[in-house]
Amino acid sequence: MKTIEFNNRSIHFNVEGEGNPIVLLHGFLESMEIWNTFTARLSGNYKVITIDLPGHGRTENIDETHTMELMADVVFKVLEALEVDQSIMVGHSMGGYAASAFAERYPEMLKGLVYFHSNAAGDTDEARKNRDRTIDIVSKDHHGFINNFIPDLFAPENHEKFGDEIHSLKNRSSSTSKKGIIAALRGMKVRKDRVDLLGQLTQPVLFIAGKQDKRLPVEKLMHQASLPGHSEVLLLNHVGHMGYIEAQETTLSALYHFAERVFS
Repeated sequence: MKTIEFNNRSIHFNVEGEGNPIVLLHGFLESMEIWNTFTARLSGNYKVITIDLPGHGRTENIDETHTMELMADVVFKVLEALEVDQSIMVGHSMGGYAASAFAERYPEMLKGLVYFHSNAAGDTDEARKNRDRTIDIVSKDHHGFINNFIPDLFAPENHEKFGDEIHSLKNRSSSTSKKGIIAALRGMKVRKDRVDLLGQLTQPVLFIAGKQDKRLPVEKLMHQASLPGHSEVLLLNHVGHMGYIEAQETTLSALYHFAERVFS
């Protein structure tokens, strides 16, 4: 475990392996620990960098609103400290929103981009209202929110199959402070729509999506996947929002071979 200081706060991250860099960014209510299996497997051939984003894992809260731009700047500072000039950036859910902001702010540092159950769009008006309702729920009972939120990320048919993993995720998420949860929700609510950015990217982009993902309809994703100059899509049946668990071998293999092509 390594740390750097950012705005007088400690940012925690980890580096394993040698070679071309792959950055793995976790999602909302997660931490760098979700990538442990991916890191163990990928680090045999690549330098794998994982980061606890603001208000998550061991990284402290930085502000009342953790914007995606703020998260992108945190990632930049980590890569700067590691003297990493270019990397493939993989973002799960909220991590993909942060990766989009990074792609806009630091395009020269991006070798490839992976939207892992994520996309480049901003919130709709209805989604922003839902964020406000969620913030109200979290303010009153953030542990109750976590217990209800985590299982809903999985395809219904996988609730029993991955019961242990759901229980573990609940336990890990419970360490996220109420302030950190709300700061992330506010940041996602105000995030910029970056769909137009996709059409400007010269780097290869991989989209990984679950057909049973309630939060990201496949139809919405397919439109975005048509925009980059080089785009690849992996659609997973019997998978919700958590492909790194629900289809671990398939998604791990997809990332490995995408990296091979990008760095070849």
